[in-house]
Amino acid sequence: MLSNMATSLIMHKRIFTTVPKAKELRKFVEPIITKSKEDTTNSRREVFSKLRSKYAVTELFQTVSQKVADRPGGYTRIIKTGYRLGDNAAMCFIELVDFNENMLGDGKAKKTRTRRSRRKSAGEGTTTTVAETPKVKDDAKEAKDKKSRKKLKKPKRQL
Repeated sequence: MLSNMATSLIMHKRIFTTVPKAKELRKFVEPIITKSKEDTTNSRREVFSKLRSKYAVTELFQTVSQKVADRPGGYTRIIKTGYRLGDNAAMCFIELVDFNENMLGDGKAKKTRTRRSRRKSAGEGTTTTVAETPKVKDDAKEAKDKKSRKKLKKPKRQL
């Protein structure tokens, strides 16, 4: 089961499973990813003996090992999502850390904070531009158009 889950994780970069399975999968996958950093025939054979999938091994050695080359460990992330409806089992996502674009983008796009004074001058907060005023009127027209579209819908057939 762990080799199948590890293959799915390597191929899809993220899988949805229960928390205990994800924690065991982390113990199984992280040494495999560490071995993939060194691309030798012996390391490929060792990884293949655990994964048993030629396609997963090539994906691991070509793409995954390139992205995690400078990372000293911690290649997976477990994100808890809640509980399953049927049996109330704790569910989570387990994903490869360097392949989640949403998490990677947050660290680089930090905005600098500006300091603002406590007092505002009398005319500072009340100015509006001419370009903002027609926008409000356009929004009102769009709302009316939506209401008129609802009225134009065909009535349901009665049997």
